[in-house]
Amino acid sequence: MLRISRIEEAAQVNRDELFRFGAALLFIVGIMLFTIVRTDGGTDGVLLVIAAMIGGYMAMNIGANDVANNVGPAVGSHAITLVGAIAIAALFEASGALIAGGDVVGTIKKGIIDPDLIANRDTFIWLMIAALLAAALWLNLATALGAPVSTTHAIVGGVLGAGIAAGGWGIADWAQVGKIVASWVISPLLGGLIAAGFLYLIKRTVTYRDDVMTSAKRVVPLLVAVMAWAFGTYLMLKGMKHIWQVSFITASVVGLGVGGVIYLIVRPYALRLSNRLANHKESVNELFTIPLIFAAALLSFAHGANDVANAVGPLAGINEAIVGGGVVTKTAIPAWVLLVGAIGIALGLALYGPKLIRTVGSEITELDKMRAFCIAMAAAITVIVASQLGLPVSSTHIAVGGVFGVGFLREYLKVNYARMVEEIRAHHSEDSPEAVEAFLDRFEAANVTAKGDMLRQLKQQNGEKLLFKGERKGLGRIHRLELVKRSLLLRIVAAWLITVPVAGILAAMFFFMIRGIMLP
Repeated sequence: MLRISRIEEAAQVNRDELFRFGAALLFIVGIMLFTIVRTDGGTDGVLLVIAAMIGGYMAMNIGANDVANNVGPAVGSHAITLVGAIAIAALFEASGALIAGGDVVGTIKKGIIDPDLIANRDTFIWLMIAALLAAALWLNLATALGAPVSTTHAIVGGVLGAGIAAGGWGIADWAQVGKIVASWVISPLLGGLIAAGFLYLIKRTVTYRDDVMTSAKRVVPLLVAVMAWAFGTYLMLKGMKHIWQVSFITASVVGLGVGGVIYLIVRPYALRLSNRLANHKESVNELFTIPLIFAAALLSFAHGANDVANAVGPLAGINEAIVGGGVVTKTAIPAWVLLVGAIGIALGLALYGPKLIRTVGSEITELDKMRAFCIAMAAAITVIVASQLGLPVSSTHIAVGGVFGVGFLREYLKVNYARMVEEIRAHHSEDSPEAVEAFLDRFEAANVTAKGDMLRQLKQQNGEKLLFKGERKGLGRIHRLELVKRSLLLRIVAAWLITVPVAGILAAMFFFMIRGIMLP
């Protein structure tokens, strides 16, 4: 029976894989047929059909890999189910792409190559096709390996590699490339620090207090209002930038207004909910459920508005080059091109997104709703800060950095608490076990200020020598504590570091292959 059960499970997995592959293939075939109808045939028509199919493939890979960062923490913290998260993200990703994806898009991402050095229209088309295909294949591989990577970096690497293959090393703007390399450090570091900072703030002001729920009633509405300000400003600056350009001051004022309204709404809700919850730190998590759902939706909307260009920018450029007969750095996005990007992102998320959602949401470190809330805050605030400082950042790196940030903060706090317990045991080494346990029970129940007072009294009574003895005694066990999966950390960082060079090398190879096929 056990063998039969395993065979049935394996067959189910194969059926699921076949369904996903079939649905993705049907989407690509649909794009092919639709584009064939729109073309007049000939070589240009064939190139446009191929480019459209690759653009759809790229959009699906963006949905499968990049969107997980927006909803992963909410799913991992059980604020929303996996199916609910996919539905919300797919709806808001598509809405962001269609509503705020923009009428005009840059075809050469980040201006990393000089378009004046591209020889002619045909070279430009081959370059864009090679870049799209390379970026899409790398994203597909990264998703299969369970590594969340930056889709922007993938397309940048593709354009850079194909551009160098087409025009030599001098075609690249190496200053821009340097900024992108710097973002590998800036994005996760900022995201991690901001997420950890908010989590520590919540712990100090709420969960470390004697009366947890009374503190939560006062602090949580303020935190949600700050989140509303951050997302209001973030959406004005990034999510709506293609249809309404505003200054940072204007965006901040609008965000402040949104935050004030949200505070007036959330405060009575938090008071009512708090009165039904137990006076325990675990109960505080329930106050963050609805804010997390809204955060996942808004992050998805902004992501769809911004990152649809990674899929359709090169495709729109190829379409314009074929129609207009020249190299284009900016072009209008035809409605059908935008639709390919929007549907592709939503479909890729639904078919292949769950793997990365689980990776970000639960495999790196354990997340509850407070921690997920801090990660969402970091995602919005880091983009705002970086945009004002002129720093390039990746939304993927920010979100994943936030996950690692809260995980490492938890490790630090757990280690620090374990060290304090060892100190207490060392100071009570001559007391009975019952007396030690009684003191530890009082210590655990005390708030953070009282804990510090209790430790200071022990130091005054017994001197510093015993403290050092206690620290040595606890080191062996304390340093084995790991709340962040190191192997996954190394895998993700390695994938980040090689995204641009791998996409670049693949794009250069594809460019030479395409040129070899197309030249007489």
